[in-house]
Amino acid sequence: MYDPKSSKAEDFINDEEIQTTLAYSDAHKNDRALIDLILTKAEAYKGLTHREALLLLDCELPEEKERMFKLAREIKQKIYGNRIVMFAPLYLSNYCVNGCTYCPYHMKNGHIRRKKLTQDEIRAEVIALQDMGHKRLAIETGEHPTMNPIEYILESIQTIYGIHHKNGAIRRVNVNIAATTVENYRKLKEAGIGTYILFQETYNKKAYETLHPTGPKHDYAYHTEAMDRAMDGGIDDVGCGVLYGLNLYRYDFVGQLMHAEHLEAAKGVGPHTISVPRIRPADDIDATTFSNAISDDIFEKLVAVLRIAVPYTGIIISTRESAEARKRVLSVGVSQISGGSRTSVGGYVEEEKIEDNSAQFDVNDRRTLDQVVNWLLTLGYIPSFCTACYREGRTGDRFMRLAKTGQISNCCHPNALMTLNEYLEDYASPDTKAKGMAVIREQLQKIPGEKVRRLAEEHIAEIHDGKRDFRF
Repeated sequence: MYDPKSSKAEDFINDEEIQTTLAYSDAHKNDRALIDLILTKAEAYKGLTHREALLLLDCELPEEKERMFKLAREIKQKIYGNRIVMFAPLYLSNYCVNGCTYCPYHMKNGHIRRKKLTQDEIRAEVIALQDMGHKRLAIETGEHPTMNPIEYILESIQTIYGIHHKNGAIRRVNVNIAATTVENYRKLKEAGIGTYILFQETYNKKAYETLHPTGPKHDYAYHTEAMDRAMDGGIDDVGCGVLYGLNLYRYDFVGQLMHAEHLEAAKGVGPHTISVPRIRPADDIDATTFSNAISDDIFEKLVAVLRIAVPYTGIIISTRESAEARKRVLSVGVSQISGGSRTSVGGYVEEEKIEDNSAQFDVNDRRTLDQVVNWLLTLGYIPSFCTACYREGRTGDRFMRLAKTGQISNCCHPNALMTLNEYLEDYASPDTKAKGMAVIREQLQKIPGEKVRRLAEEHIAEIHDGKRDFRF
């Protein structure tokens, strides 16, 4: 029985409900009157159900698809404006006891170079990231009870937050580690993490168990219910994700939205972010063996419908995707991207080499952070290094209330400009700095409140004089 309020994975990600939804969409996806009703409902920016969203994703009517993309762009602009939040992953260890068939960290991979960073090596990696200009990290590890225990994660977080190099500082550490206990989530909360991120990989239980034949991750229910435990442990912001290409994308798309509905129904607030990675080649992994890969056209449409269905949820895309693929999804929904990423353990200090097989996956977009920032500015976006909401306590339901009333933009827009200005003063190439300063001058005039605009202008002048870390 489908029950979004239930704490049991097989109730809130209910296979029978998904199969019924798939069949319903097959029968009604080109019902013009029904699609029109759904899009009209979506224009209120209140979101859609998983069934309504799948109908849009499956719709083949050209006029309705055009309206759909137009609405996705309008929602993106209304809620997020032109801001794109920047982050980078930091891989601490690739030791793992799981047998995931799509990940090179799997325990039977005997030729991958295993590595675990010491605290001194973490300091060196973080300084390298600070020298690029990053302020927000997502730390990643394999699952290993003795090599990567919670104590190691907590010590690493403390190390990261304690590093201040020149004008650099990591102001938000998000954590992407294996499903764990309420007690451990409480420890992560006390350590000051931002968002707890965990990819479901696939919501199809049978496929999930086949893809994870051995190790703790084999337990579908424990993994799927992790976000509930995280929120029970006091973590306000959680981030979900599907690895598209492992299973049929329509099934996982529905499951992803059902998970969001469950968190809203059971915990009072949906996911802070949704990630949409696609399967990539990696050591000991041939991505072509996964026959469910989705095209760029479907991928763009999927992101657009996600933006319509969960308008206030951040959508993340990584350097798994090419620059062109990332460009296509930015306007229709994506609000966070990585830049200058390395997916190997220690890859920021030691330049990644082809023969270094410690990476989790191949990076497609290999541009530097400065090149990505320059590109975003050229496209008309505002690269944002802001972490203010997390540091001001605007998380969980408090953030969502502000987002749904539109008040959050009163903070986000000036904060984005001030953090961009920090980047331009400290790290940017001359061309990037010139483009960025022109954008800041233009965008300052678009801040609606006179008091906020005046304060932002004052703070930007102070940043030029050497002061840092202003926020609304």
